[in-house]
Amino acid sequence: MSFSSYNQFKDQLLAAFHANEERMNGEAKMPLHQVRRAALKQFDLLGFPTIRHEEWKYSNVSGLFKQAFELDENTTVTEADLAPLAIPNLEGNVLYFVNGRYHPELSRIVSPASQLSITTFAEALKADPDFIGSHFARYADYQDNAFTALNTALANDGAVLRIPDNTVVEQPVILRFVSDCRQNNITSQPRNLVIVGRNAEVTMAESFRTMGDRASFVNVVTEIVLNRDARMQYYKVQNESEQAYHIGTTQVSQADNSHFYSATVTLNGHFVRNNLNIVLNGQHAEAFMYGLYMPNGRQHVDNHTLVDHAMPNSYSSELYKGILDDNGTGVFNGKIYVRPDAQKTNAYQSCKNVVLSPGASMNTKPQLEIFADDVKCSHGTTTGQLNDEALFYMRSRGIPKDEARTLLLYAFAQDVLSQIKIQPIREFLNGVVVEKLGK
Repeated sequence: MSFSSYNQFKDQLLAAFHANEERMNGEAKMPLHQVRRAALKQFDLLGFPTIRHEEWKYSNVSGLFKQAFELDENTTVTEADLAPLAIPNLEGNVLYFVNGRYHPELSRIVSPASQLSITTFAEALKADPDFIGSHFARYADYQDNAFTALNTALANDGAVLRIPDNTVVEQPVILRFVSDCRQNNITSQPRNLVIVGRNAEVTMAESFRTMGDRASFVNVVTEIVLNRDARMQYYKVQNESEQAYHIGTTQVSQADNSHFYSATVTLNGHFVRNNLNIVLNGQHAEAFMYGLYMPNGRQHVDNHTLVDHAMPNSYSSELYKGILDDNGTGVFNGKIYVRPDAQKTNAYQSCKNVVLSPGASMNTKPQLEIFADDVKCSHGTTTGQLNDEALFYMRSRGIPKDEARTLLLYAFAQDVLSQIKIQPIREFLNGVVVEKLGK
């Protein structure tokens, strides 16, 4: 399936849904399929956003429609093909999805079934449609988001994780999404669902990479549910090609006393939009969010975050950092929403950026919407250049200018990278960041 213009792009996606109704999830009368139909109808109604939409004011997706993509294309990939994309010494449960489809021959599951239930979205649709139906699209709302609606309608595969109550998953879960663009431009619609039981704990990372030099478009949705006293560390790493378009939505629902800890690192990609939405549905729920983005060349990275404090005594803390060079552009839009009943809320948000060249630019929009009286909330953003005094001091100690510059920027990035607790991923990212800063 190929499409090159806006209308072709949209119409072909609609046609793909209708052509594959039976293959996607069985009988058209099933309740789950009705959700898909409703999402498709909403996508058709909304259309793709333009810069006239407030939430997309600084992010123009029109370049996406100049490409010609293949949807969910089957491909043959070997371990040797993937070796250059591997993270050294990374152990744990690893699931590979290539062009949106699960590849069991490349994957490994090491945690016992007593700790972790892992299946694919495609398998769960057939084996346990009632379970999927009870969670599918309940958290990531597609009514106002065309890309989420598109994913809800077309998603065929992804990961489904269930962690039983009172269980600690000792090994991390790594979801590796690879776009094989060696022959064609590729688009995929992965869908992930994570249910963490009461007093359970898990660490999960999503990694996005590209093979080949053709264009890719990944539109991924991950829904995460943390039950009472649950704990989760969640990392998202994007290191895709210069021709990659990436739209990602992570939707988190937290119950009482749950703890969510996340870091989103964007290293490469032509156009990247990260949506991280968290609803603190329980008292004493806590959310910690960190982000690092490094657009250069003509790359564009847009981070949108929403923290919805729905219940009293909840806490959120957010730190995003950007390093922008060449003609790279960035967007940070962070909203803290405190509902009328959410007294004793504590919420903090900070976005700090370093702009290294005249052609680079950063747009920031922190937002506070507070409808409760007894709260502590703050936000702040800074955008500037490297500290000249610090650079001068290091050069006066005999450190060459380029090396001093790299060291200062590396230290700036460490506020985020140091938060990643999976050591092989942290060490890998440290190396990639140093390499990118040295160019």
